[in-house]
Amino acid sequence: MKPIRVTIFEDNKHLRESLYYLISGTEGFCCSDAFADCNDLVFQLKKSMPDVVLMDIEMPGMNGIEAVKIIKQQFPQVQILMQTVFHDDDNIFNAVCAGASGYILKTTSPEGYMEAIKDVYEGGSPMTGSVARKVLALFQQNVTPKGNTDYQLTPKEKEILQQLIKGKSYKMIADVVGSSYETVRTHMKNIYAKLHVNSNTEAVLKALQEKIV
Repeated sequence: MKPIRVTIFEDNKHLRESLYYLISGTEGFCCSDAFADCNDLVFQLKKSMPDVVLMDIEMPGMNGIEAVKIIKQQFPQVQILMQTVFHDDDNIFNAVCAGASGYILKTTSPEGYMEAIKDVYEGGSPMTGSVARKVLALFQQNVTPKGNTDYQLTPKEKEILQQLIKGKSYKMIADVVGSSYETVRTHMKNIYAKLHVNSNTEAVLKALQEKIV
């Protein structure tokens, strides 16, 4: 089984190097590269070819939220895990809107980091409980519920979306619905396109807001 390739964007040299060695030294993972900024983002990602990007929010030059928007446009298959040093409502909301799949604090333990990276790779949306509550509250404040829009989801897509709302990863969803992992990923791409979203978190929040399932 190929290792999960992770690229780090973090301007703090000590933390960047610590994460590099943590990821590289963990079985089943590979740190394909680590960068101090996103100023050559597209070139950096073409060079490192990650499955998951670990993205700092506050960096010199292009910030993490702007970087997420570009990544989701240019490399939609790449999953993005945001990290920051404190809870910040605006940053949380903007990161999710930009397409981030998960959001953790830099105070997270090494084991927690690795679990979150794996979870994002497998289709989950890891967030600390306090962050998840803030995201839901922010969407309730900022997103106006629409009418009964027909997004033309198939029964299977609705079933998968229901499981995603329950917090299940792609691997767990595959077991529940009786499909392969790759089939679930294909269904999720179709769900993204139909709902006009860029991440699992956005899909879940839109489904809850508009009572799609």
